[in-house]
Amino acid sequence: MYINNVLLHFNNSYIGGLNMITLFLCIKIFFVRIIDVSLGTIRTIMTVKDKRFIAAFIGFFEVLIWFLIVREALDKNDSQILIALFFALGYATGTYIGTYLSSRFIKGNFTVQVITSSRRDDVVKIIKESGYGVSVIDVKSSDKKIDKYMLFIEINKHNFNHLKKIIKKIDNKAFIVVNETRFVQNGYLNK
Repeated sequence: MYINNVLLHFNNSYIGGLNMITLFLCIKIFFVRIIDVSLGTIRTIMTVKDKRFIAAFIGFFEVLIWFLIVREALDKNDSQILIALFFALGYATGTYIGTYLSSRFIKGNFTVQVITSSRRDDVVKIIKESGYGVSVIDVKSSDKKIDKYMLFIEINKHNFNHLKKIIKKIDNKAFIVVNETRFVQNGYLNK
């Protein structure tokens, strides 16, 4: 009896003309969407990295959470625009948080290709002294007048900014191309 009176009072309470239950539903939708969209972002990355079992496991919970919150949101007849706004805000925030988490915690490698502005042995030496393995190919500029190096460097993705600073410091006109690596066998990889 007491609980029913509290719930009835809560249901009839308003903040600035907004029903308390609707407000709490909006807040719940916002936070649950953050969770489900963050899971979706991580699941997508796991799928691309060919980690099928982990992706399927995450996907199960992602869709379960999504279904439960969508069902509850659609059952509410009033304040549809407010519910939609919190739904969208949760989605956007979840996308941001999911990409942040994946960049911080999901391991990966980059293949960095660097074409130097000219043939300079000091570039290769400094990169090797910084702890990176480097393979060197002799190349010529498009007009075939300038000898250059093409450097292949395989790195942990978290070391990219460090490597980029080194390259720009010693050859600020170097052309840099970065690709995500799916597989590495043998060779030297600075952890």
